[in-house]
Amino acid sequence: MIFSSGWEALLLFVFVLVLTISTGARLIPWLQRFSLRQHAYEDAPQSHAAKTGTPTMGGLLFLLALVVAAIVARNNPFVIALVLLGLGCGLVGFIDDYLSIRRGRNRGLRARSKLLLTAIVAAGFLWYLLQEHAGPWTPAGLHALSLGLGIAVGLPDWGWFVLGLIAILATIHAVNLTDGLDGLAAGTVLPVLAVLAWMIFRAGLASAWSLFEGRAILIVVPAVAGAVVGFLYYNRHPARLFMGDTGSLALGGVVAGCAIMLGMQLLLIVVGGVFVAETLSVILQVASFKLTGKRIFRMSPLHHHFELAGWPETKVTHRFWAASALCSLAGLALYSWR
Repeated sequence: MIFSSGWEALLLFVFVLVLTISTGARLIPWLQRFSLRQHAYEDAPQSHAAKTGTPTMGGLLFLLALVVAAIVARNNPFVIALVLLGLGCGLVGFIDDYLSIRRGRNRGLRARSKLLLTAIVAAGFLWYLLQEHAGPWTPAGLHALSLGLGIAVGLPDWGWFVLGLIAILATIHAVNLTDGLDGLAAGTVLPVLAVLAWMIFRAGLASAWSLFEGRAILIVVPAVAGAVVGFLYYNRHPARLFMGDTGSLALGGVVAGCAIMLGMQLLLIVVGGVFVAETLSVILQVASFKLTGKRIFRMSPLHHHFELAGWPETKVTHRFWAASALCSLAGLALYSWR
């Protein structure tokens, strides 16, 4: 078996959940002590002004979960690779959060600097997988890429690397854009993590690719999921703690890394449909305003549009959670079709 038993994955989830809740209770006053607090975005709805002063950098709890996964892994190199991807992206987010707080008014890293740093982390992860020949392969020796409905195509190394880089960068910054309401990003990513865990049971047990790689996902995903649920205890409305870029970039990196190891980079578009919609809303809004001078949405990302339409924050969050669950189930159905 990939993991000694499903009970071990469940125990890891529960352990990290309890650890996250207990650590979070101590992290919040520590963040307050050092004035590591959120500054509300100037372009956000006026109701968000009340969020100013809430402790941020709660994503440190996700990084703690990754460290736990690395300890449990017992030197599994693929766990270490996933952990370093998450920690690396989280470190970039930490720097951005810290600069934003110290400089005020959310003036952290420049967009191009953040993109470059996360690209370096992503490239290191992909390079390692190439050296270890990780992930599913076709009989012709090409990287197998699932298109759903039981269909897979092969990609050469360079094509797989480019697509993987795009997948990681797009995912981490899409999760970052979604992190705008209490509990929104954390609750939206949970169905995605659940589907990733189920997919590895299906793919890992039925295929010839390394059980060592499959075990990596079944260690990292339960640990991160436990941290996300524990974080929601403090992040649910009204939030007492925000994840910041420290958390959103780390979560995006882990999700994308697992998807790449499963060969489902393209299916991630379906499974992470809510993140795709949030990103597209920003792209379309900017393009429309530059080309026509008119806005498509009341405000972007998309969750702000519904806020300004009169939806309570909790309603927007819960609807997005439901949409994420439906997208995840749709992706799972495509992946499982034979």
